[in-house]
Amino acid sequence: MRTKDLIAKRLRREKATQRKNRNQQESKRVPTSAVRELEYTIPSGFSEEVLAEALQLPTGTITPNEVLRRRDMRDVLTFTIDPDEAKDFDDALSLQILDTGNYQIGIHIADVTHYVQEQTSLDDEAYHRGTSIYLVDRVIPMLPERLSNELCSLRPNEDKLCMSVIVEMDPNAKVLRHKICRTVIRSDHRLTYRQAQDMLDGQAVANQSLSQALQVLNGLAQTMRTDRFRRGAINFETPEVHFRLDENNEPTGILFHQSLDTNHLIEEFMLLANRIVAAEIGKSKSRIPNPESDKPARPFVYRVHDNPDPEKIGKLSQFIKRFGLNLKISSNSKTTHKHINALLDDCQGRPCQTLVETLTIRSMAKAVYSTDNIGHYGLAFPYYTHFTSPIRRYPDMMVHRLVAKYLLQSKALCRSDKEELEQACQHCSDCEMAAQMAERDSIKEMHARWISNHLGEEFDAVISGVTEFGLFVQLTDTLTEGLVPIRTIQPHDYMQFDEENYCLIAARSGQTYTLSDPVRVRCTKVDIDRKLIDFALVEE
Repeated sequence: MRTKDLIAKRLRREKATQRKNRNQQESKRVPTSAVRELEYTIPSGFSEEVLAEALQLPTGTITPNEVLRRRDMRDVLTFTIDPDEAKDFDDALSLQILDTGNYQIGIHIADVTHYVQEQTSLDDEAYHRGTSIYLVDRVIPMLPERLSNELCSLRPNEDKLCMSVIVEMDPNAKVLRHKICRTVIRSDHRLTYRQAQDMLDGQAVANQSLSQALQVLNGLAQTMRTDRFRRGAINFETPEVHFRLDENNEPTGILFHQSLDTNHLIEEFMLLANRIVAAEIGKSKSRIPNPESDKPARPFVYRVHDNPDPEKIGKLSQFIKRFGLNLKISSNSKTTHKHINALLDDCQGRPCQTLVETLTIRSMAKAVYSTDNIGHYGLAFPYYTHFTSPIRRYPDMMVHRLVAKYLLQSKALCRSDKEELEQACQHCSDCEMAAQMAERDSIKEMHARWISNHLGEEFDAVISGVTEFGLFVQLTDTLTEGLVPIRTIQPHDYMQFDEENYCLIAARSGQTYTLSDPVRVRCTKVDIDRKLIDFALVEE
């Protein structure tokens, strides 16, 4: 047989193998409906029993006796800042300027457990769901709207019950003292992040007291944020996309979410409240010693994040060298923090930025709920919990009950056995993971729906993954991801997969396709049900 024929035979054999690999890969992907119903067990509506129990709850009128049991803060300037589409306002901020020049800041969280008692159908359902699920086109709430959008939501000009962390800060954002207590508040303003930002920037008219409060809180938040990163917190701020939907919930455009100063403002004060609550209850007998307290540890729900696996960090360090980037390896976790932040700064604006950020996140441990406090590596906090979102997260409800039991001497029923709490922590971590997977699939499906209207069009992209069956590419402008099948790359050549260097090499031409390479692609095929998008490389 002639050499030419041998080569042709080999090419046919290799292409047959590639098709097989491709088919095997695609067969592992399950249609959207099946994924949501079977893999994630996403609930649909609430049972009649749960809804009936929600309707039986008292109206929003707060009795005088209930007010007497709480700190009345209805006369203090209070406001919420949330996304445009939000209806469940579970946190609010208040500000008073003290005669000393210091600030008294109230971080007010909806008192959901005042209404949702343990061993009720409402609580059982909330525990089962574990979290609200935020799909692109809808929200699947943890609690019925009667609670999430009405009774518990901190809507403006309505008296509301809260669990609050009241802190006194000096102008340098140093916490001088704090108090955790039950309160009754009355929000004066409902702001979106954009509205609040426009006020900060002087582009919108606001009353003087509100404008002053925003300026003060923003300054304190920026100081806390700077200090947090100085202490070792990792600055993971990956790009997010938002879909513009029509009246049928079909995507008409894709926008990048812009993180504003007001986003950071709310974030820092929520982090502060979570940290204060965790430290107040769990100051001893953790992996991280605290010489300031000799209180015995009490069973509690922590949000923990373990140190990264040294092996994964080592692999990351080796991999990024191909982009001219360096990550120093150190046995000192604080030093590693610094080096990771330096890496994330160095890759800003480069074609490999999204890839490096993704790989860095994957090298980290996953944050989970646990009764064993090991601290939170990513935030650089020795004590941390989730306290600030009880409308949408069940662990926050557990934390509220434990705060009431330990600090406020509540006699109400409360899950507080360590073994039982740990089981609940594991359940909530599992629910969170399922919700995240469902949310990611929802985004993939919407990407597929959007690009199905752009078949045949060309886009700028970067190679985001390399496999034996093709190249994954991510569109630069929308972060839409799809596959360039290996059989289409160079049909008359044999493509070799270099697993160690994450690249495909054309045997005859020697052309190499590797991670983060910029490419021009054309959309050739879309399967919305399976969330699969095929591209073809465009020769320039």
